[in-house]
Amino acid sequence: MNKKDVMIVTGAGQISMAIARRIGFGKKIVMGDKNINHANTIAEIMNNAGFDVEPVEMDLSSRESILRLIAKAQAYGDIKMLVNGAGVSPSQAPVEAILKVDLYGTAVLLEEVGKVIAEGGCGVTISSQSGWRMPQLTAEEDAALATTPTEELLNLEILQPGNIKDTLHAYQLAKRCNEKRVMAQSVEWGKRGARLNDIAPGIIVTPLAVDEFNGPRGDFYKNMFAKCPAGRPGTADEVANVAELLMSDRGAFITGSTFLIDGGATSSYYYGSLKPNHKRV
Repeated sequence: MNKKDVMIVTGAGQISMAIARRIGFGKKIVMGDKNINHANTIAEIMNNAGFDVEPVEMDLSSRESILRLIAKAQAYGDIKMLVNGAGVSPSQAPVEAILKVDLYGTAVLLEEVGKVIAEGGCGVTISSQSGWRMPQLTAEEDAALATTPTEELLNLEILQPGNIKDTLHAYQLAKRCNEKRVMAQSVEWGKRGARLNDIAPGIIVTPLAVDEFNGPRGDFYKNMFAKCPAGRPGTADEVANVAELLMSDRGAFITGSTFLIDGGATSSYYYGSLKPNHKRV
């Protein structure tokens, strides 16, 4: 078997596919998703467009599943890229699942890929603007989210059920943790000559987002993108624009950073028409 540079992609969704299509040409793309049907669908679309994608069933909440995905990828060659777009949303899952998948699972993935990423490699993980719309944590809490050993993360006091108001709060904490984890892990990746960054999208039009627009929180989301400076939701290809910069040689001096791409919604939340009247959104 001819060896190729390998890209690991988790989460077979529109954002993951947009990034993989932008920068995955000529590479072996190993795409993991908990729902193998989703991975098969994206793989078929991309393979019919000339890419080389292998779909794999993978559960981000399981270290064993992540290690199997990495082993599969290593069989094809050096792992040069990671795109982590896997996760669950506040309307999809209970608090426990959000913390196990979005927070713990992402931390494990960044850790394990960081042990094997090739020199010159790079990665991006997808967090969310949501992590920016919650009260600031203390320096000690941020440090704990960034550096606590992965198997001890869910034991942190800040993540105990009595300290989490609802699924949205759990999601915000998970995404804040993602950003802090990227900062800490970028130091470890740097020891291997590799880089790691985070992208925090706002409302991006995907099938899931369309479901949200038509769901119980639909008016909230529509109001958010209507009142943000951009006046519209974003597209997966616009997220891929940022990923392309971060994962190319033009981003060679960028690591450990989070890039907010939300049409200005966070700015409007703090200083504009989306500012809440003393209530958490």
